[in-house]
Amino acid sequence: MRLTAFSDYTLRTLIYLALRPATLATIDEIAAAYAISANHLTKVVHQAAQAGDVQTVRGQGGGLRLARPPASINIGAVLRRTEPDMALAACFGTDSTCPIQPACVLQGALAEALAAFLAVMDRWTLADLVQPRTQLCALLHLDPATEPPAHRSPHVA
Repeated sequence: MRLTAFSDYTLRTLIYLALRPATLATIDEIAAAYAISANHLTKVVHQAAQAGDVQTVRGQGGGLRLARPPASINIGAVLRRTEPDMALAACFGTDSTCPIQPACVLQGALAEALAAFLAVMDRWTLADLVQPRTQLCALLHLDPATEPPAHRSPHVA
């Protein structure tokens, strides 16, 4: 399974915002930190705001911040929302023309694998993803001393 760039950028944006809970961030700032397109991030932020994960503040001095605590943002739920098609093979669709589909065991195996992947991702929250806070801040050129750590999840891997 491979996540779309949209999901990847959504997770990166949420991580960045979780590392800076006391500061508003801009799309351009996040794009620069990850060396990705600000245009793509605009779509990501719009959808994350509609989902209630990100709050946008308009006007001069505005920006973005998390709309809720990182421990309440479930990664499995984010991926279900951001992945438009989780079909692992063409036979998952209604337009399948595979002649063995009525007796195919592979389709069931792939469905089980997808369910297992999502079950694992459901155990993770955004708070879990930002636990190596000092390292993440260094890699993104953020000063961890100027930002209080976000609430951590008691995740056990």
